[in-house]
Amino acid sequence: MGDNKGEKKITILGAGNVGATVAYTFAVAGTCSDIVLIDINKEKAKGEAMDIRQGVSFSHNIEVVDGTYDDAADSDIIIVTLGLARKPGQTRIDLAQANVNIIKEVMPRVAKAAPDAIYVVVSNPVDIITYTILKCTDLSPQQVFGSGTALDTSRLRSSIADHVGLSPSSIHAYVFGEHGDTSMIPWSITNIAGIDMEEYCEAQEHHDINKEEIIDEVRKAGGEVIKRKGATFYAIALTVNKICDNILRDANNIMTVSTLINDRYGINDVCLSLPAVIGGHGIEREITPTLTDEEVAKLQESANALRSVIDQLEF
Repeated sequence: MGDNKGEKKITILGAGNVGATVAYTFAVAGTCSDIVLIDINKEKAKGEAMDIRQGVSFSHNIEVVDGTYDDAADSDIIIVTLGLARKPGQTRIDLAQANVNIIKEVMPRVAKAAPDAIYVVVSNPVDIITYTILKCTDLSPQQVFGSGTALDTSRLRSSIADHVGLSPSSIHAYVFGEHGDTSMIPWSITNIAGIDMEEYCEAQEHHDINKEEIIDEVRKAGGEVIKRKGATFYAIALTVNKICDNILRDANNIMTVSTLINDRYGINDVCLSLPAVIGGHGIEREITPTLTDEEVAKLQESANALRSVIDQLEF
């Protein structure tokens, strides 16, 4: 990607580890022409913007500034990283009410300033926060979606790739449902080079693939990083960059992101991750692959778990 992106503006709400790393990733990749960093801690936002801006002569010529919520106006994309981060040992759900409260306060204001932007939600618990934004603003489900299991899906592909000695880009596998403990892997649609994964492994004599182990690895991946370094931000920044690139290039790429689900697999009025086509308008189309009855039941369990959290929260 060169610098000829046209004038594309991305506003990042929250200049903590994730927000700042997302901004840096955009600057390195040349994803957009303008970045605005907004944080309740104005000095932090200013410092992060200055730090990135001072290096852009060695990268892409990107304007990086700090600002207020009103500076979100005219953004093509708004990245939501607002809220408190998950601490070691804390579940994403523990965070829910505190972050819902922050979102309720800030997002109506931002939505008013930038009613036509596409909103990519990263704050955890991402499914709940995505749902909250749709509830407290007039934004459409097409323009508001969460990073969801896009990163889990990347982790899954890497994990399978390690087991079979291939590049992750040769693996077609997905994580559906909650970005969290009830996520599920639809093994029935997992394939390698168009061949059913089990069939491929048998033919290539990869007998060490343990599905339960892989599920466990994927679910715990974020927590393992937090345990060791206190936070996760590089992998999610690369994920967000990929999502934004798909939007700005109108790429019509399929990713598993968290969207408002209605009438799919018997699930209604909850945000969770299923495959969607991502392009210039945000969610261009939903993809609903045929799953086994057992897989549908697991997905519904995930939806019910999220629904029960939603029912406990005050919106």
